[in-house]
Amino acid sequence: MDHITVTSIMNVMKEFLPPHTSIAVADPEKFIYYKPSKLVDLRIRPGEPYKKGSGAAKAIAEKHEISEYIDSDVYGIPYYAVSVPLFNGAHVVGAVTTIFPAKPSPIAANFFTVKAEDCWYPVSYENVVYLEAENRKTKVQAVGGEGYHKMSLTELEFMLPSELFIRVHRSYIVNVSHIQEIQPDSHSTFLLVMKDETKIPVSQTYSSSFRKALNY
Repeated sequence: MDHITVTSIMNVMKEFLPPHTSIAVADPEKFIYYKPSKLVDLRIRPGEPYKKGSGAAKAIAEKHEISEYIDSDVYGIPYYAVSVPLFNGAHVVGAVTTIFPAKPSPIAANFFTVKAEDCWYPVSYENVVYLEAENRKTKVQAVGGEGYHKMSLTELEFMLPSELFIRVHRSYIVNVSHIQEIQPDSHSTFLLVMKDETKIPVSQTYSSSFRKALNY
């Protein structure tokens, strides 16, 4: 894939991403495209090899999507990476990485606000059961009702307190205090039965971090 093609594709992708998102594209050995945002700039230069421990390196080596914090030891500042490997048949030929700030300002001390119909409602963190990606917004299922937040699931993920919330699937974040049971499941690694009886899958991508977070 030549530089002009990559640049054209990335210019289209930017329309579907939050404005503070940096984007990097790598082939099996080096970066071939990088566009920083105003909030986070890793100072990557196209043509330089990606560093060990980076989002691109992990996605290419592990051959699946990774979504995690990357320590400041890699590029000098911490960041949150969502890296997706690119395949040609069974072979990994690169990765696309979206890069977010690791330490944004919190939404609020103990709550955030969702929209339901034509009104807005503050919802405390402890009453949120789970969050679900839906049409470039986030559905917030809370005790007693549901609403929508304008931010994406990925944006909210690093703003919510990690002691309560954990990503379990590309489409779901759950409040661990609302988990009733953890069941084995043939279609995903685990199946969570929430206290409101909703069933939420834990995908293979997030199974390791989920088990580590819940210490089992």
